[in-house]
Amino acid sequence: MSGPLADRVVVVTGSARGIGAALARELAARGARVALLGHEKAALEAVAASLPGTVPALEADITDPAALAAAAGEVRDLLGPVSAVVANAGIAEGGPFLSSDPVTWQRVIDVNLVGSAHTARAFLPDLITTAGHFLQVASLASIGASPLMSAYCASKAGVEAFAHSLRAEVSPYGVSVGIAYLNWIDTDMVRDADRHTVLRQLRAHMPPPARRTHSVEQAAARLARAVERRRTAVYVPAWLRLLQPVRAALPPLVLRVARRRLPGIQAGSAFQHTGPLGAGGRADETARRRDG
Repeated sequence: MSGPLADRVVVVTGSARGIGAALARELAARGARVALLGHEKAALEAVAASLPGTVPALEADITDPAALAAAAGEVRDLLGPVSAVVANAGIAEGGPFLSSDPVTWQRVIDVNLVGSAHTARAFLPDLITTAGHFLQVASLASIGASPLMSAYCASKAGVEAFAHSLRAEVSPYGVSVGIAYLNWIDTDMVRDADRHTVLRQLRAHMPPPARRTHSVEQAAARLARAVERRRTAVYVPAWLRLLQPVRAALPPLVLRVARRRLPGIQAGSAFQHTGPLGAGGRADETARRRDG
């Protein structure tokens, strides 16, 4: 098979389900040799079994630098030096900041932001060797924050800044760094958020294009193409790029809508904290409690 990814080793974190699993399949279809990292060993192995060739399915907590270093060594031993890494693993929880559980709130930051940095640290030696590419999965929340999702929004703004900083730092070594801005993708996390009336109604008050949900296959195809072409930015859906020039106007707009709509939404439905959203979030919570 020919193409930019043919026989290249690509690591995808958070690949037991959702975008990560779909992306692993898309990358493999383009000729890449894929390595899977995440929680849920059985789910990782099921994804690996659907892919051709030798596919390491490594259970690792991305907030644990030692575990990531061990995983990087195992991938290198099995497949060779890594040419690309997609830092996709992430979790979310929703609720008012004031009454949020500090431990749960911090865990979102630890996984989404600190875990992404640990991922980069573990695989950068390989990426420098191969002049490779690091793709950081961010969010519309990196561009415009929303109420009741403070940890998630802070973490995604953080990974955007981290990726910009890292790009400038590693460019002399031939390593490229990209940022993926995703809107609503049909994942367990988003479906779980929609079970909560307040979060569902907040999304319903977004402009029609902004509240539409897109398939994981659509997201995976665009992300795989971004890895192939070493893009510095990729948007799913593509129109999100139009927000970049006007992003300074988004916080006042969100504030205006929140002042007008949020009291009525909350009055109509007693909002409880969601806890970790989706199967991936619950798997992370289970692993954290198991490991102490």
